[in-house]
Amino acid sequence: MKALVFQGPGQTSWQDVPDPDLKDAADAVIRVDAATICGTDLHIVKGDVPEVAPGTVLGHEAVGEVVEVGSEVRTVRPGDRVLVSCIAACGRCVFCRENRYGQCRGGGGWVLGHLIDGTQAEYVRVPFADLTVHPLPGAVTSEDAVLLADIFPTGYEVGVLNGRVRPGDTVVVVGAGPIGLATIATAQLYSPGRIIAVDLAESRLQAARDMGADATVGADEGPEALVEDLTEGLGAEVVVEAVGVPEAFEQCTRMVRPGGHVANVGVHGKPAALHLEELWIKDVTITTGLVDTHSTPMLLRMMAAGRLPAASAMVTHRFELGQMEEAYDVFARAKDTGALKVVLGGPRHDEVSVPA
Repeated sequence: MKALVFQGPGQTSWQDVPDPDLKDAADAVIRVDAATICGTDLHIVKGDVPEVAPGTVLGHEAVGEVVEVGSEVRTVRPGDRVLVSCIAACGRCVFCRENRYGQCRGGGGWVLGHLIDGTQAEYVRVPFADLTVHPLPGAVTSEDAVLLADIFPTGYEVGVLNGRVRPGDTVVVVGAGPIGLATIATAQLYSPGRIIAVDLAESRLQAARDMGADATVGADEGPEALVEDLTEGLGAEVVVEAVGVPEAFEQCTRMVRPGGHVANVGVHGKPAALHLEELWIKDVTITTGLVDTHSTPMLLRMMAAGRLPAASAMVTHRFELGQMEEAYDVFARAKDTGALKVVLGGPRHDEVSVPA
């Protein structure tokens, strides 16, 4: 099959690799019908995630069809159309029992495109299929569903829930990329008083307004002064960092009010300063987190009911699966291309070779 393979920092290639096979009785092999690229993938390509070994197939988001399952798989069968979650869960370890699937110690967590071959391929082996893949209702398109593999649960769990958004709150989202937009969309479920989006790109600020942000401001146009003005000098109850650079995190800590929450969602490749000399007296809560995807079934029901934005609100570019390298280039140059989320769909194959 063809797959996008990480060759080392700054190097990837769309190349032939062996078809995946079942390695465990809880595995499933999925034919990928739709995949996408995450900002985390860009961090990997830059070399910010050293755990990813050269030779690894990238990607952790996909929708596809089950072609083979192990003997222990009970919730899906060949022919089912499914969502592949970015997080695998063994279901047995102490963290899985707490719904903290991202911290799984039984072989799950964020493994796809990280520690094992991922989804930016024609086929993918998915471990712990009973908890890692989700059957899709016919009412949800593949393009919509792929947004539930990572960005919607991440924005909701790591941004909105960790940030403890409540009715009437002022919520600031720094970074209006896909994760930031998903945070804006799901924050509205809790009726905040206002949502302020911060970004460098005007195209992303417009997308934030379309997604429901009440105010937008350029990251270099005085967002701290705007937040101070709109909150009568108090600061925001919730500030979400959705960029992953030190300057953005430090900016977030300056915009939060005493007693407020800073929810870090961004993937950081460099250290950020934590100014405890200023924060220690403010009763500020700072949370970090890898998504657990415990909310995916609920979000899937909401999408099927039309309660979440459709992909058309966020997907700006569409490619064939074989155009993976072109898609990476467009996504990486989002400031120039206006890319928010890119979706790739490849031609279907009739079968995959799976050893008996």
